[in-house]
Amino acid sequence: MNRAPAPEEVEELLGDPGDPGNPYGFAAAVARDEADAPPDELCRTLVSAGFHLNYLPREWGGAFDTFDRGLTLVRAAARRDVNVMPGTMFSIIAATCLQLHGSERQRERVARILTGGGSVGFALTEAAHGSDLLAGEVRLDGDGRLHGEKWMVGNGLRCDALYVVARTGERGPGAFSAYLLDPGADGLVREPAPRTGGMRGVDTARVRFDGTPVPEDALVGKAGEGLEVAVLAQQAVRLMSMAGSLGCADTALRLTLDFAAGRKVAGTPLVEAPHSRRELAVASAALLAADAVALAAARGVHVVPEAFSVWAPAAKHVVAEACEELVRRCAAVLATRSVLREGAPGAGLFQKLQRDTAVVRVIDASPLANLRSYAAQIPTLAGRQEQPDPNVLERLFDLGAGLPPYEPTRLDLVVRGADPVLTGLRAIAGPVRAQLADPRAGALVRRVSDAVASLGAEAASARRRGADPNALADVAERYAWLHAAAACVHLWWANRHRPLYGGEPGDSGWLTAVLSFLLARAAGTDPRRHGPDLLPALDTTDALRRGNRLMTALPVPLAPVTSRPYDPMETS
Repeated sequence: MNRAPAPEEVEELLGDPGDPGNPYGFAAAVARDEADAPPDELCRTLVSAGFHLNYLPREWGGAFDTFDRGLTLVRAAARRDVNVMPGTMFSIIAATCLQLHGSERQRERVARILTGGGSVGFALTEAAHGSDLLAGEVRLDGDGRLHGEKWMVGNGLRCDALYVVARTGERGPGAFSAYLLDPGADGLVREPAPRTGGMRGVDTARVRFDGTPVPEDALVGKAGEGLEVAVLAQQAVRLMSMAGSLGCADTALRLTLDFAAGRKVAGTPLVEAPHSRRELAVASAALLAADAVALAAARGVHVVPEAFSVWAPAAKHVVAEACEELVRRCAAVLATRSVLREGAPGAGLFQKLQRDTAVVRVIDASPLANLRSYAAQIPTLAGRQEQPDPNVLERLFDLGAGLPPYEPTRLDLVVRGADPVLTGLRAIAGPVRAQLADPRAGALVRRVSDAVASLGAEAASARRRGADPNALADVAERYAWLHAAAACVHLWWANRHRPLYGGEPGDSGWLTAVLSFLLARAAGTDPRRHGPDLLPALDTTDALRRGNRLMTALPVPLAPVTSRPYDPMETS
């Protein structure tokens, strides 16, 4: 049976990223970035180990297990260079589409390509319309020929097959169909897409159709369902894009903590100086919050996939925005060294992380498009009161509990019931407060519970303020941060007997920090105002750094440090 490596095996395979001579390390990643070169050698090594099988279903010859396992596995590789994700996983959205509505023959074809290390391009967006998918102009004419151009097609230059969503009707979501094409077809022209500031060297293409003939058997599923299936598939893609954000954030924070621990100002280590300590505490709380939210979502898609038309974009928003804030806070601590490109063997890494984080933030949807994708559902969803089955919540958040198989056919375009994360908070908020030894943590849980209870009224008010075009998007953003805070409370409660984030069982320091951070973001205020409550997060991440473990709820041992540490902050 095919298998994907465990995160620890990826670490062992790729070695110490701080070794300047390691072809899979940070220095090599910076050199590729400067040259706009793809990580081909790194990707080949990972593919030879079966890394690319982690998202492919077993019936296709893949080794997919659960999304939470995949999230940690991808982070282990992405912390070295996030470009391994497009290099090995860009086909995930096309593969998910084929799972949802491909024929047996089409699935067999794609399975052969992907298990063999090939790729399938996904052609959806167009330069003139961006996230306005209903305005797409690439069209299949009456003679069965395609006309128009798609852009930012992942793996578009190298792909072995191409999944294309094209207009076959006049208006509405049902005016689009999907086709699986040979990229060498007549009239199909592939050219490099505009270069991006981050994730340099990644294969993205413009694909132009100049009367490209489309065989009848190229239709995927039924005519008119192409756009709907593409939107459903993006829910899974948002889950895995979070691994890229977290990989960049882990390296950025680890690098900054290394610098702050060794740098002294007026005889005091920078990590102990009040201002930098506060900035690092915000960054640390942001990372722990993003990790907890991503982990909850990666488990939730197995248990309640019907909720993911809202849960996936809400989690994506929180993770992307929290990681962007983390990088910004780290830059404040690094100061001049955050902009150095020369003067040391490793100069340039932090700038690469900044640029890569910015690209991952928008890779499957801009922040505004992401919020708008579910904003219309918030008034109805926030007003629902149905209580979820406590056993469902326990299974969802208990990190030791097994998960049911992932069923992509259960994904939906709208949430038909309540958000179990929010409505389930009501039942546990009291017991959680009773078990928390720290009164600060208990007060924060009460604030989260009260804020969640007021969401329905806020959403109803936003709907009534029809003249304010931003009202619903603002509520959708607040919903995302409060959903994240509720998920963190559930995570602590279901695992209070486990040593999360390397602490003692039941320790609530990390919970205090992440709830302070998330409540501040939900209120639109600066998290630094809650500095003392955030400090336990810094203690947590610094202990994980010193212990050489991945900064996640169930820490993973990282590759042993085998040489003089790579120090991008050193100057000659």
